[in-house]
Amino acid sequence: MTAPARSWWRAHSELGVSALLALVGVLVLVDTVAEGGLSGGEDDDPIGPGAVPLILGAALLVLAVLLTIDVLRGGHGEAEAGEDVDLDAPMDLRTVGMLAGVLIATAVLIPLLGWPIAGTLLFAGAAYALGSRTVVRDIAVAAAVSLVTWIAFDGLLGVDLPGGPLMGPLSSLMGAAG
Repeated sequence: MTAPARSWWRAHSELGVSALLALVGVLVLVDTVAEGGLSGGEDDDPIGPGAVPLILGAALLVLAVLLTIDVLRGGHGEAEAGEDVDLDAPMDLRTVGMLAGVLIATAVLIPLLGWPIAGTLLFAGAAYALGSRTVVRDIAVAAAVSLVTWIAFDGLLGVDLPGGPLMGPLSSLMGAAG
């Protein structure tokens, strides 16, 4: 008796994506309402800062409903048919594990070391996990990308990314340039 139920779920596995979209949509809406997203903004901004999250949450719910309807009517996603993809090859768990480790380490290290150093470790670690073995070049490129993104977000866009131990020297350098 469990075989037909299992095959129905296997044939309609995209409903899991619908459920995830609905869950995220509800979380966005609940969080926005809890933060006062329904109240208007200042006189020069009558919509308020909650407009975008409200629209996003509602759009996620609409997409979840539309995907559910499509799946229940027989629609389904097509398998990857790329010419350079071997669909029968097993997943490379070592690479996935290394990438997950690099991401987790980055999340832990950002508050301790700041974005410039943690970002360098993220980009260089990801390059290593994906097969690059030119360590010196990877670290140099990773450091450049990390510094450029930190300067762009922290200095130009005003998004506060922690600078860590490099905060003093980099801030004075950015202040001299600006």
